[in-house]
This record gives sequence, C-alpha cells and structure tokens, in this order.
Amino acid sequence: MTQLINDQDLEFMLYQVFNAEQLNSFERYQEHDKVTFDSILHTAKGIACDYFAAHNSKADQQEPSFDGKKVETIAEVKTAWQQFANAGLLCAQHDYADGGMQLPTLINMAANAYFMSANPSTVAYSFLTAAAANVIQAFGTAEQKQRFLPHMFSGRFSGTMALTEPNVGSSLGDLTTKAIPQADDQYLIKGQKMFISGGDQDITENIVHLVLARIQDAPQGVKGISLFIVPKFRTHLDGTLAEANDVQLAGLLHKMGYRGTTSTVLNFGEQDTCLGYLIGEAGSGLKYMFKMMNEARVGVGLGAAMIGYRGYLESLKYAKQRPQGRLATEKNPNSKPVNIIEHADVKRMLLAQKSYVEGSLALCLFAARLIDEDKANHDTDSEILLDLITPIVKSFPSAYGPKANDLAIQVLGGAGYTRDYPIEQYYRDNRLNPIHEGTFGIQSLDLLGRKLWQHQGKGLSLLMQRIQQTLTEVSHPEIQTLATIFRSHLDTVQKTTQTLGAALQQGKIQEGLANSALYLDMMGKTMIAWLWLEMANKAHLHYAASTQEQDQHFWLGKLQAARYFIRWELPEIEHQAKLLCSFDDSCSTMQADWF
Repeated sequence: MTQLINDQDLEFMLYQVFNAEQLNSFERYQEHDKVTFDSILHTAKGIACDYFAAHNSKADQQEPSFDGKKVETIAEVKTAWQQFANAGLLCAQHDYADGGMQLPTLINMAANAYFMSANPSTVAYSFLTAAAANVIQAFGTAEQKQRFLPHMFSGRFSGTMALTEPNVGSSLGDLTTKAIPQADDQYLIKGQKMFISGGDQDITENIVHLVLARIQDAPQGVKGISLFIVPKFRTHLDGTLAEANDVQLAGLLHKMGYRGTTSTVLNFGEQDTCLGYLIGEAGSGLKYMFKMMNEARVGVGLGAAMIGYRGYLESLKYAKQRPQGRLATEKNPNSKPVNIIEHADVKRMLLAQKSYVEGSLALCLFAARLIDEDKANHDTDSEILLDLITPIVKSFPSAYGPKANDLAIQVLGGAGYTRDYPIEQYYRDNRLNPIHEGTFGIQSLDLLGRKLWQHQGKGLSLLMQRIQQTLTEVSHPEIQTLATIFRSHLDTVQKTTQTLGAALQQGKIQEGLANSALYLDMMGKTMIAWLWLEMANKAHLHYAASTQEQDQHFWLGKLQAARYFIRWELPEIEHQAKLLCSFDDSCSTMQADWF
C-alpha cells in the first residue's frame, strides 16, 4: 500500500498533541470514541490508496479535454468521486438528521489529509462541493436546502465557488457580473467567471455554482455584492433536473499542476435565461462567501502540507536506497558507496522538509481543533483565535510545502527533475497553493492590516496564552534550552507587533503595511516553532517511557526536527524584524520606470 502519511505521526498529533478523544465530552460528538475515529481514518486511508493515489499520475498526464460540447475526464476520477461519496465523506461533519456523521473537524481533516496526499486534483471536486454545501446549509432557505443539499451530500451534484472574473481577481469589489430581479424571488444572472475549479466536468449530474454578482442598481464596491445559487441545470424541489440553465463553458484553462481538476471559463446568461437564487440578504455576498473561502483557505493549507509531506516521504525513501559517494572520513576508493542519506547535506534537506511538512500539518490540525471548540462548545475565544490565524494556516504551508518539494527534487538530483519520479508533479501541483484562495501578499495584508487588531487584539492575546502554557510545561533540560531560544525570538515578535501597531494607529498605513509579507512569514515561523516545542515536549515523555527501538527512533526524530526548526529556521525572524521595525522602503519606493 502506498505510504501517504506516517500513520504513527498522524496518531501522535491527533491523540497526544491535540487530544482528539477529549472531543467526545462535547454533546455533539458524544457518540464517537477512538474506535469510531480510527475506523473513519482507516476507511479514508483505504479509499485514498486504492482509488485516488492509483491514478494521480494518469490524471496529470491525461488532463480533462473539451471538444466544444462536453468535457471528458478519465474514468478513474468518477470512480474515486463515487467511492468518496458512498463512504459518506461529503457530509461527514453534518448532523445525523441530514445524513451526516457529526464527525469532528479534527478527525475529518485528518481523513482529508490522506486524500490530499494521494491525489489533490481529484479530491478537489469533493472539497469544493463540501464547502459549497456548508454555505447553503449555513445561510440558505429551507427550500434551497431541500432542493440542493441531499444531492450534494450524496454525490449526485457537485459544487463550486465562482468569484474571479477576467479583469477582477483579488479586488472582488470591482466585479461586473449582474443579477436582475425576476418573478418568484429568482434573478437573471449575466456575466463571465474564470479560473473556476470544477466549473464543468462529466462526473456528476449537476453542478451547483455559488456566484458572486451585483444586483441591478446595487451600490458599487463590496457592499453591493450578493451571493447566488446558480445550477448548471434547473432543478425541481425534489432534485430532479429540468432544462439547462444557460451556464456555458467557454473553455478550459491548461495549468502547470492540479491538471486533473478542470479550471474553467464560464459564461452565465449568454441567452438571457440563466436563473439564480439569492442566498441570504442582498449585499451580504462576501460575508457568506468568506465562510466558504475561510474553510477553503484552511483546506489549501492542508493540501500544501500534504503534497509537501508526500514529496518528503518519496525523497526519504530514495535517500535510504540510493548509494552514491563516500563519507569524507573514508579514504579507501575501493570501499562500498554509502546511501546518500548518510551525507550531512542530504540530512539537512530531509530534516528541513520534515520540519516544514509535519509542522504545517500540526498547524492545520490545530485550526481544526479550534473549529471543533467553537462549533461544539460555542467557544467565542476559539472563534476569535481561529479568525486570527487563518491567514497563517493558509499561507505558511503554502509557502513552505513547495519549498519542501523543491528540496525533495534536490535530494533525488537529476532523477528528481525527470518524470520517471513523481516529485516533479508534486512541485507543480503545490505551486498553485501560494496563489489561490488569497495570495501570500493578500493574506499578509489581512493579518497585519485587520485581523491582529480585531476584538481589541484579543486574538493575539489568546495565541500568546496558548504559547505560554506550552512553555510552562517544558521540563527536560534540552527542550528547556530550545524554549529559551524560542522565548528570545518571541520577544522580538511581540516588540515588532507593537512597533507596527503604533505606526498604523498613527495613520502611517503605507509604511506600516508595505512589508506585511515579512510579518506574515515571521508569525508563521513563530507558530510552527511553538507547535514543534509542543510536540517535542510530548515526544520526550513518550521516548522516556518507550522500550521499542522503532518507537524510540520516531520520538528522537521528533526531537531532532524541533531542534532543527528552532535553531535553523526561527532565527531568520530577527532580520525580518529589523526590516519591519525600520520601515525599510527598498521595495515600496521602487518606481515602475526603474525596472
């Protein structure tokens, strides 16, 4: 069976670091226990290996085609979709009454990690559908839910989010798609959207698009944007299909990676017969869509972490099997070459990958734990903290997952650059993640310009409380040494935040935000270092009690990765802090004509 994740690593994070079994104390999850959690994970792993990983390369090589009339994907994609849906995974987190499992987000995300590692482009259809269904469930009318949700949960219908337009990307307030009121609370939708993942395919009977549009005579800017359900085929209340709804595929976009997922240009209302249903209140479209986007952003972080993780495992396997060269201390030219994993620089590259991808997975699972605390226990503090860290959860894995893939290629050398090995595909797939669902730069502006200061800065205070709790639990001398290093850099982060906050409060918006990407990276490194401290503390306790050599190797690997990240990666924030606190304008004062 293909190794998608180190199962011991995932179990350690779920049950030791994030205490998944404690979730059973919440009424919503009380019918679950470790047995049911493990059963779900076992099922997910099996489906991911058998039906997703098996065609990952084929989907990359034989990307979807469009003959002017219909889209065609390889048959394995539809089979994988059906297996995912039949297992109940499209609605795993929803109520029992709706056919769901009331599964905690933490466990659901762990299950999803197998699929993202196995085949991110095929499972993208499933994740987009689940996210679209969540928006309808949260904000739709009873009739809208009845019309669409059962069929999205069962896999008959898929879902998308249609935001981007040819001339409108991140600046959604400028969109031009129109919604013209019609009879019986429907709207005529007219406009073009592009880069719509899953916008057309031959996998499902119907596609439910969530479309941002501006109602006729609504104000310009974000306050005039509303959200609409626009199905590919008009749909009766019982889910049976009527005529086509004037949603036309203008063409497929051909991408560097994620080739198994269709990326589409869609024309809505070319014949003036495209009807949509308004979700919630007019003018609240972005608010509703951000629910889907925030879920998608955490999902992007998970995907980036897992594609990086898969590359790490592949390069680790190669390094253990590839003999090449001799150690510097070996002077006998007739001696047997060592496997490249014995070379110090290869160890460095593998250790960097391990620290990035396992740290990123821990970050995503921490976000999932916060979602559960909010959903099941109505914990406002968890909601505030989640809102703060969402840009980090999206962005750090998206930046460092591809870096891990780059290092994985380097470990393989020339072999890694060929298509004979899968790592070059992993890099191409992962390169999308710093771009979609909000670029690194956009996320940095959101964090520094808005999220930090919401609720009077309570989110940051809550994060610092969690970090301090970890620091108080450190007991082993070696980990205390790492904690001392961490404290020093944490102090730098806090002082930098105060300096930037003061500048923004004084109205120095341009100066304060100009280098926001550095601040986002700094916060990402800080959170990952904290999580590595948390994991190191737990790992040492297990190491001290373990008697099996294989287990001891696992725990020592955790301790070494924590040591690497805190000693090698975290100190980079000191230089970032100097640039931030001096309001360095090397980039912002560069003139267009000077390039």
